[in-house]
Amino acid sequence: MSTPSTVHPRMNPWRLVLKSLLLFVVFNLIFALWNPSGLGKVSFYNRLFPGRLRLPYGENPAQSYNLSLYDLEAMFASHVIAEPKAADEFRVVLIGDSALWGWLLHPEDTLAGQLDAANLMTCDGRKVRVYNLGYPTISLTKDLLILDQAMRYKPDLVVWLFTLEAFPDDKQLTPPLVANNPERARMLIETYDLPFDPNDPALARTKSWDQTILVQRRPLADLLRLQLYGAMWAATGLDQLYPQEYERAQTDFEPDESFHDMQPPILDEENLAFEVLGAGVNAAGGTPIVLVNEPMLISRGKNSDLRYNYYSPRWAYDQYRQVLAEKASAGNWNYFDLWDLVPADEFTNTPFHMTPAGESLLAARMGAVIQGQVCP
Repeated sequence: MSTPSTVHPRMNPWRLVLKSLLLFVVFNLIFALWNPSGLGKVSFYNRLFPGRLRLPYGENPAQSYNLSLYDLEAMFASHVIAEPKAADEFRVVLIGDSALWGWLLHPEDTLAGQLDAANLMTCDGRKVRVYNLGYPTISLTKDLLILDQAMRYKPDLVVWLFTLEAFPDDKQLTPPLVANNPERARMLIETYDLPFDPNDPALARTKSWDQTILVQRRPLADLLRLQLYGAMWAATGLDQLYPQEYERAQTDFEPDESFHDMQPPILDEENLAFEVLGAGVNAAGGTPIVLVNEPMLISRGKNSDLRYNYYSPRWAYDQYRQVLAEKASAGNWNYFDLWDLVPADEFTNTPFHMTPAGESLLAARMGAVIQGQVCP
């Protein structure tokens, strides 16, 4: 007697599609409710790979083993600052723009690299360690965002380098790092009563749906790629491209004295974000903070009687220095004006990016400043 065969009912394809769609929606909702923002803290750096000496930034990941992303937790978790702070460490963090990050410079040639190699010591015997938290794009609010994150890593001293081009209001909320961290930016605006619109279109409005896998697939892919590039960073020490040739910073100019939407002779302080400097001093809390007007190229070329360089007309920059000195004095800020410290020949492709020799001049001066802070 033969055993009757088992008959499987034919699967309804529409039912299968509906079930798959339902599972996809449920999984996305769970992912969104879980709020995966903490994923950035999970990192192979400082464990499987050494921590990076600069915050991640790059436009050619396959060649530089680096990429730009906007997850502050992931950026800091990949950095050497995420290592536990040693008991005998005096931790100095440097905040600033691409000049500090070290465009065209190897990590050891940057300001942070040269200061760290100086083996500074405090009077009580602690080793001074210097961390490069510079990030390309010129904006005080971008710097404040990074400073706010950096305070979680218990620095003993903050050094903030900046220039006039970081001050215009139209540069505060538009940098990608700020625009892609809208809730953090709004928190800073509210906490420090900054004169910016928290509903500015530059700051994207986040919705619950924005936390789903469907919307977050690019940031999640960037997090994964950052980890994968850690192996190549560990093997090569490369985190940017170093071209053999590049276009030197402009030294001849058109007869134009404009600065953003401003014209001479009066610099409009209302359109400059001096309040962000005060917010940074407050964000540092009880941690000492040194403010530095960073060196820049001073041209001697065509129409250099009108402009110091591509970014800075003389009338605007001179008034900026005067106003900044007055505000520093009134606020009792620890401020240093080093704008003309470095000769024009020691700048590379912009009025702020320096050669290793230019960085050495700045490192010598800042080393003395830091030593004065750690051993008054």
